[in-house]
Amino acid sequence: MPIPEAEKIWMDGELIDWAEAKIHVLTHTLHYGSGVFEGIRAYETPKGTAVFRLSDHIRRLYQSAFIYRKEIPFTQEQLVEATKQVVRANGLASCYIRPIVFRGYGEMGLNPLSAPVNVAIAAWPWGTYLGDEGIKHGVRAKISSFRRNDVNHIPPAAKACGQYLNSILAKIEVTEAGYDEAILLNNNGFVADGSGENVFIVRKGALYTPPTSSGALEGITRDSIIRIAEDMEIPFRERDLVRTDLYLADEAFFTGTAAEVVPIREVDDRVLGEPGPVTRRLQEAFFRIVHGEDPRYEHWLEHV
Repeated sequence: MPIPEAEKIWMDGELIDWAEAKIHVLTHTLHYGSGVFEGIRAYETPKGTAVFRLSDHIRRLYQSAFIYRKEIPFTQEQLVEATKQVVRANGLASCYIRPIVFRGYGEMGLNPLSAPVNVAIAAWPWGTYLGDEGIKHGVRAKISSFRRNDVNHIPPAAKACGQYLNSILAKIEVTEAGYDEAILLNNNGFVADGSGENVFIVRKGALYTPPTSSGALEGITRDSIIRIAEDMEIPFRERDLVRTDLYLADEAFFTGTAAEVVPIREVDDRVLGEPGPVTRRLQEAFFRIVHGEDPRYEHWLEHV
């Protein structure tokens, strides 16, 4: 989907015009995928625009950089403030935010440690990733023939640019076949993630999601839904899931910053149906929280 242009992008400590946010063609990350990034959302609330769990996202950005031996030349506090600055500078009431830490121009080859490290933060208006109809009625998912990266091949605990080639292959495969989203299994045949989301199922009133050891990303929205479910006293546990657990689920849904909370109405042409009561409760609670309508979770909102 096309990116609607905003006015300013933060790059290496300063705001610059959107059209001037350029890099050299020999930038290391362009050739080897050696960047790490985050997806973050800001929402309009009664108290003004607020970024959802901003500090947690920036903390995870640093964790990803640490895995890939990348020293970010700014503190976490500086990037939190820079993110707010970008949203303010662009006058955005609600938006998607993309911080990226990349190895820049000056070094070529597979040992990247002497390459410079650059940081950019962009923000723009972006609606529902899987569509408004998906939010309301659920999406059609298909299990991809591509397997999730193994934890000892490319660590899925990091959000690194190059590893998303795995998700791109899965996404292309299933959308070309007429489905909305892919689900990837790991090399042991257990459910890992969607192409860009975590996966949950509901069975007999209880909520389940794969553990991070299966290859699932430690998602911020995933963690939020787990905490909300626990506060609602919905039984929850992490456990390995196989594809038939998806087929036989009473309900299923995706979570992610871009996707938010999206019901799954079909998996591999097995119809689960319209979103169920547990999915709806969690989805409605999530949207109340991000829009500042539940004071119990006010600490998750960082106002710009």
